[in-house]
Amino acid sequence: MNGTGEERKFAGVQSVERAISILEFLARNEWSGVTDIGNELGVHKSTAFRLLSTLEQRGLVEQHADSGKYRLGIGIAHLARAVTADSDISRHARVGCEWLARHTEETVTLTVLEGFECVTIDQIVSTSTVASRGWLGRHTPMHCTSPGKVFLAYLPEDQQAALVKGPHERYTDRTIVRPKELRAELARVRAASFASTIDEFEDGLTAAASPVRDPEGEVVAAIGISGPTYRLDEATMRELEPLVREAAELASTRMGYFRPA
Repeated sequence: MNGTGEERKFAGVQSVERAISILEFLARNEWSGVTDIGNELGVHKSTAFRLLSTLEQRGLVEQHADSGKYRLGIGIAHLARAVTADSDISRHARVGCEWLARHTEETVTLTVLEGFECVTIDQIVSTSTVASRGWLGRHTPMHCTSPGKVFLAYLPEDQQAALVKGPHERYTDRTIVRPKELRAELARVRAASFASTIDEFEDGLTAAASPVRDPEGEVVAAIGISGPTYRLDEATMRELEPLVREAAELASTRMGYFRPA
């Protein structure tokens, strides 16, 4: 009896670990098939399918009607909003995100720093026919994403120096990996309160972000936009820069921050 009980307990814990691994895998890889997920977990695809079905029933993953592939579901967003700090930021920053979405018609994201990675906690998807990929709940690096550059630029000098030193992973030919170049880029970000990336994290992806501040002036989040590079070229980004800044300032004001005169 005891042996059977222990075996059931182990199987239950193992299922939980596998379910968490699936969520982490989808956060990194977006739409994925059952076979890919099974290979990642080292289990037969029938086992992966059962786990995915359970997660889908709870809204934590969703299945594409045509391809049959899976990605994170809206239930993840509800769980993320239950975290007090992030919930407050999401609530106060929502007005800035909605304003930016109306004025740009691009995908708008609200991102926070978690450890040494960026995590998107809110997203308004583009109304354009060709939209950028979903970022909600996804972990992304700091050195080659626009929110990441914002967070790096406003870190205390000692922390920034340690992180800038690297090494940094090169995602595309345009990824900045040399510390000297990254320091110069962060100085520009801090001076402009605006960061942008063109094909730095993914080929064909352009993004921009500005800092959201709390009442003490600390950078607690970044509001940004993203979309395909062919639509968001350098000239277009220059036009959108003041809009991104204004959206972040609007969110900061709702957070209780008032910029010194």
